[in-house]
Amino acid sequence: MELRQLRYFVAVAEELHFGRAAGRLGIAQPALSQQIRRLETGLGVELLTRNRRRVALSPAGAAFLPEARETVARAAHAARVAQRTAAGELGRLALGFVGSVTDELLPRAMPVMRARYPGLDVALRELTSSEQLAGLARGDLDLGLLRPPSPLPAGLRTRLLTREPLVAALPAGHRLAGLPRLGAADLRGEPFVLFPRAKGAWLHDLITDYCRGDGGPPPEVAQEAVMMQTITALVAAGTGVSLVPASQRALARPGVAFRPLVSAPVVDLVAAWPHAHPNPARAAALEVLTAVAPAPGSAARGPWPES
Repeated sequence: MELRQLRYFVAVAEELHFGRAAGRLGIAQPALSQQIRRLETGLGVELLTRNRRRVALSPAGAAFLPEARETVARAAHAARVAQRTAAGELGRLALGFVGSVTDELLPRAMPVMRARYPGLDVALRELTSSEQLAGLARGDLDLGLLRPPSPLPAGLRTRLLTREPLVAALPAGHRLAGLPRLGAADLRGEPFVLFPRAKGAWLHDLITDYCRGDGGPPPEVAQEAVMMQTITALVAAGTGVSLVPASQRALARPGVAFRPLVSAPVVDLVAAWPHAHPNPARAAALEVLTAVAPAPGSAARGPWPES
């Protein structure tokens, strides 16, 4: 018994006319009659009674028809599921992200993704960049939104999503909050809330090197915190000052004043994924993320590959 034979039988049973059924199916009537005969022979029962005047369902054919319809429908549904999964419209995507993307990028991207791909299950996991790199290498994550180190680990592909400067985050009312722009010398001696080096040496060193300027001392660390939202909350509480991505300004957190920096260091946000673990849903997510991400600007590209 073949799937096409079931489709042919359903057409004849619904039309009760071999000529009309053949036209509906787009095949020759003799070929249709032959396939119905083969189906009946394989089943060992007569499904249709026919003479020169009429075609009718036998009792066995009447019982067989709803089962055949369901089988044909389920086969068509299975084909659509396979096609939509291959197109990235269905399936599951494990998406890691650094906390700062919740300021602008994720709130822009997720409603678009849900509207465009309602059958796609996106599992979100907030992780540091180094934790995401480890998860991507293990295959636990399908896609990561992270601040990339240099050099990038082997086996990963990346796409630049946005590039932004660091800005100074100060407690509201701080003596430096009245200045239009700050430099490393202005921040010298201030207690800092700093991203821990063990969680991401690249970002930690970028901030530290800027604060040292031309050979000055490193910043005085009053408190370490991993997530950018936690860092700005500690700044608002008066724990210290910090340097954070400019997108943190979108939070408009009470008690924090943001000021631009002289010769501000620039940080990139990239989408990263493992070359060895294909997932069709990744392309769909990348399409949305690329479309809604703030423009990277014209700054020089980072020293990592992009594909």
